[in-house]
Amino acid sequence: MRKIVLFALLVTGVSLAVSAQSERFGEEALNDVFETLDGREVTFESVLNKHAGKTVFIDVWATWCKDCRVAIPEIKALQEKYGAKEVSFVFLSLDREKEAWKTGVKEYDLSGDHYFITRGWKESPFCQDIKLDWIPRYMIVNPNGKIEVFRSIKTDDQTLIKTLKVTK
Repeated sequence: MRKIVLFALLVTGVSLAVSAQSERFGEEALNDVFETLDGREVTFESVLNKHAGKTVFIDVWATWCKDCRVAIPEIKALQEKYGAKEVSFVFLSLDREKEAWKTGVKEYDLSGDHYFITRGWKESPFCQDIKLDWIPRYMIVNPNGKIEVFRSIKTDDQTLIKTLKVTK
């Protein structure tokens, strides 16, 4: 009987974890305001609309984050493998200061679209909507706007790779 109860709890826990993944961004997240490298304010929705019809790889990162910096060569390898034609790479920075972010983009030579999350980790509706608990955080949005990968923290995550392979 104990095994049956434990199995039922395990299945319930897995079901809850799977159902916790959102398929779409919430309205508040879509209306969150980010800043571009040239100082313009844009909503997250406009960022997604810019890439409508393409797969969007989202990397939430910061220059102060060691794991983020270590992953940069791996991100570049993904960019090379899946290319700009199939996948748009969008980098969302949680740096504390805009100058550190801008310097990091140049220093690491990250190609893609770059935005600064102006309200920061704790206050950003976007970060709250995705239940951000770690960076780097990778997400993949399909060409129809559905979130295919909600939470990945490793570039070699098999779900992440499998989803990118489907786009190629």
